[in-house]
Amino acid sequence: MHDIGILLTFAGGLAVALVLGFVAHRLKLSPIVGYLVAGVLVGPFTPGFVADRAVAEQFAEIGVILLLFGIGLRFHLRELIAVWRVAVPGALMQSTASTLLLAALLTFFGWSWTSGIILGMGISVASTVVMALVLAERHDLHAPIGHIAIGWTVVEDLLTVALLLLLPILFGQNHDQGAGVALGLAGLKVVGLVAVVVVLGKWVIPFALERIEKTRQRELFTLAVLVLAVGIAVGSAEIFGVSMALGAFLAGLAVGRSEFASRAAGDAVPMRDAFAVLFFVSVGMLFDPLSILQVPHLILTVLVVVVVGKPLAALWTMRLLGVPMATAAPVGAAFSQVGEFSFILGTVARQLGLLSDAGWNALVASSIISISLNPTIYRWTRKVTSAAPNTTPPSEKERPAIDPNRCILVGYGPVGRIVYSLLTDRGVTVTVIDLNLDTVRKMKADGIAAIYGDVLRSGTLEEAGIHTAGSLILSADVEDAAEIVRQARILNPDLRVLARCTHLRAAPALKRAGAAVVAVGEAEVGVALSEAVMANDEVDITTAAARREAVRAKLYESDSATERVSGNR
Repeated sequence: MHDIGILLTFAGGLAVALVLGFVAHRLKLSPIVGYLVAGVLVGPFTPGFVADRAVAEQFAEIGVILLLFGIGLRFHLRELIAVWRVAVPGALMQSTASTLLLAALLTFFGWSWTSGIILGMGISVASTVVMALVLAERHDLHAPIGHIAIGWTVVEDLLTVALLLLLPILFGQNHDQGAGVALGLAGLKVVGLVAVVVVLGKWVIPFALERIEKTRQRELFTLAVLVLAVGIAVGSAEIFGVSMALGAFLAGLAVGRSEFASRAAGDAVPMRDAFAVLFFVSVGMLFDPLSILQVPHLILTVLVVVVVGKPLAALWTMRLLGVPMATAAPVGAAFSQVGEFSFILGTVARQLGLLSDAGWNALVASSIISISLNPTIYRWTRKVTSAAPNTTPPSEKERPAIDPNRCILVGYGPVGRIVYSLLTDRGVTVTVIDLNLDTVRKMKADGIAAIYGDVLRSGTLEEAGIHTAGSLILSADVEDAAEIVRQARILNPDLRVLARCTHLRAAPALKRAGAAVVAVGEAEVGVALSEAVMANDEVDITTAAARREAVRAKLYESDSATERVSGNR
């Protein structure tokens, strides 16, 4: 029965989230709103089906781990160091300002400064999951805005870990122990974790992944990525006492320094998206709708600080640190929500008697409402800052300029080499995607821009620069080529796609998907053989060319007719 309960929670939570996420999208809202409402509906405070919250949280934890792992993969260490000068003082100043503001306001409702500061520290932490999804929606996750925001949340995570260690020491039964000693020990553990991850990333992980890659078994590589993400995250929590999210982020940084980064990211995305949805479902399950009627003034106060006070504090801090308004305002808007660490901190505070039930309900309610509002607040802020003087208009921001002399070439076999040579001779900039590690290494050694990755996996084309490329050439007969063409055209509607396939029956699907040119192996062999048969005919070049095109047209047209007949049946 317990196994059935787990499956019901997983299937029921995802099904309700799917329906309400679709409804939210149709209503021009973020799907996140639908996921949160789904959690409320399957939670213990509403009638009908009740999911197992403990199981939902465990699934959600996997989603958080994979999401932070994916962010770490794309977040190069030099970018993290570059934003550290803003992220560290920014997180400290914004967290302090938000905490003191809420604590001061709560004194008007009879709260003590201690309880007010505890709740203030809880709402000062933003959700990395929400932030990553909202930033990715506007293609800001891997831009300067995203680098600062994610680096900022990493600092917040470290501060939260320190608070979780300090609270039991300061307010628990063993509060006579030295807080400084505990904090120093926590710092040493974090330094130790970073050192271990650096060693793993430099020597162990590349060695292990290369051995697995040489097996040519896709499922083994995917399994290895999952083991790395979850294993390092869990090890970070169990051995070093830090959050699993931080451990997953560091694991992503370690793998991201290797040549396997692109393929690892592609393997993690499908699993991440499904489990990340359950994060929002699990948050929704915490919400008791009656709390809005029980403590409306408290919820409103907390909510105002979250959606107004936090963004303004972050904006003010970044302006003091010299960050331009066009970057500072969106980053501030991204922090107008309350995250997963808030619940962990709130739970510990409740156990220590530092947070009342009313404070807990206010924390949960403000979290759900702010997460629902956050995508809209962020979109509005980006629109305003993009439309400001001396900035790029929104349309140009959303649609990067296409470079007709940039091409993405999939496959570097015999055909790919010929195509690459012809393109570079014409001055075209080419980025090659290939799934052969030795080939990619040789290309890089020769100065060729190459990515080791599976073009079937989400994210590989983006890393190759699909948004600004003028053309995409599939020089290899790739599995599910029509789907690749379709996805590429979604990412870049102006893209010109040239595709290769082996059989004539596959050509119509590629054409329907959006390929401008399809070269079919069967047809071209037929053309070559017909030319060989007619080689002794004494005809001029123009007549020979006309014959060749007639044979080619007949072969392609006969296959299209065959497909139409079979389709009508």
